[in-house]
Amino acid sequence: MHDIDDIERRGIPAVMIASTPFEDAAQKQADALGLDVARVFVPHPVQDRTDEEMHEMADLVFEKVLDTLIR
Repeated sequence: MHDIDDIERRGIPAVMIASTPFEDAAQKQADALGLDVARVFVPHPVQDRTDEEMHEMADLVFEKVLDTLIR
């Protein structure tokens, strides 16, 4: 979350991407730090996905990430 905030402070649009079990933790951290970081969540788990599954997941959230970046 700090990285995304730092990137945005440099004038570069950014989106934090994490898997769904981390939604609550991301919100709590954003609230605690006072950050309004754009977030998109993907299905869990991520670490054991094949390359093909990762491409499918990227396709699944691409439009949401793009919409978030240009908001």
